Amino acid sequence: MSYEKVMQVKSRVIIGTKQTLKAMKNDQVSAVFVADDADIHITQKVVHLANRLGIVCNHVDSMDKLGNACGIDVGAAAVAIKKAEF
Repeated sequence: MSYEKVMQVKSRVIIGTKQTLKAMKNDQVSAVFVADDADIHITQKVVHLANRLGIVCNHVDSMDKLGNACGIDVGAAAVAIKKAEF
């Protein structure tokens, strides 16, 4: 289900750990997705910041599948969904 959600909101996706952390700090994120097969040292900052800020943190099993859901040809350790603008 998580991969489908990412595919549905491709236009609001932020890809990558650094970009995800930056967007989270700027209060631009409604949810994050973290790949469980990514290096824990890379993803733990995203998970901890999401917990601290009260952002929904979804775990998926595969970096490759997460990257594919975002429309890229490489794996993604972390992906953020931007808040909807009205």
